[in-house]
Amino acid sequence: MMRRLLIAAGAVPAAIGVLFTALGLTVSNRVMYIRKKEDEMILQREIAAKRLDEAWFARVPKTEKWVKSPNGYSLKTIFLEPRDTGKYVIISHGVTENKITSIKYARMFERLGFNSVIYDHRRHGESGGGTTSYGHYEKYDLEAVAGALKAHVPDLRTFGIHGESMGAATLLLYAGSVEDAADFYIADSPYSDIAEQILHVMQTTTPLRTRLSVRIGSLFLKMRDGYSLETVSPREAVRAIRKPVLFIHTAGDSFVPPGMSEELHRLKSGDKELRIFRKGGHAQAFNEQPGAYEETVRGFLMKYGFLN
Repeated sequence: MMRRLLIAAGAVPAAIGVLFTALGLTVSNRVMYIRKKEDEMILQREIAAKRLDEAWFARVPKTEKWVKSPNGYSLKTIFLEPRDTGKYVIISHGVTENKITSIKYARMFERLGFNSVIYDHRRHGESGGGTTSYGHYEKYDLEAVAGALKAHVPDLRTFGIHGESMGAATLLLYAGSVEDAADFYIADSPYSDIAEQILHVMQTTTPLRTRLSVRIGSLFLKMRDGYSLETVSPREAVRAIRKPVLFIHTAGDSFVPPGMSEELHRLKSGDKELRIFRKGGHAQAFNEQPGAYEETVRGFLMKYGFLN
């Protein structure tokens, strides 16, 4: 009897250890290897929606470059230069997308007098990198792209950064914890904290609905990918940004709640603007109302003197 009790007692912590490991691997795998959209699907979607004009893209002056990331891989980057100007915008796409998604914004900025830089995030499109880190490593990639822009355009007059979803969070992390080097930032549908965002997604799409699951996943991320979710916090980074920021969101965003942009706007000191569009889901403000979106960006740039 005693022997059976000892065996049973030893089996309990072993079973807990197995469950702990299984949960940690499940959550960290879901985070690190989030399923991406197929590149061809993105291309055909943007063409069908008339957000990508193939004829324009074929003729526009452009320079393709591989930018070396400090994280040890290369980033596929394209400088789109339809205008004779020293004004540029770097465009940072969302998670599961690629640089093709950024072309619609490049056309908008062309109309506003800017050239653009589009690029693929790590593990997306043509860029290298084995995992997605939701801004942790991506913010250093953005720093490398900004450095490549400065080298490419020695007489760079003005440059801003536009991003949507993960790209928006990435630019806030870059500006608030790496270098506040751009003249302005436009953050479309950013999350304020990745741990809270992952918990929100898990609670709405999976049976893993507790904060404990996120904490265990964060521990495994630290062991497997070198960072914890606590370090990916735009709400902390935004406090340090001094340059003007335009926050954009849609009221109907069920993936990243609009309250996250409202919080970031509240925490950001100094020059800032907030626009919540009534129509559209996650990162769909431009797709649903491109004219109003462009006028919002134009008004922001004019207010802070970037259209002169």
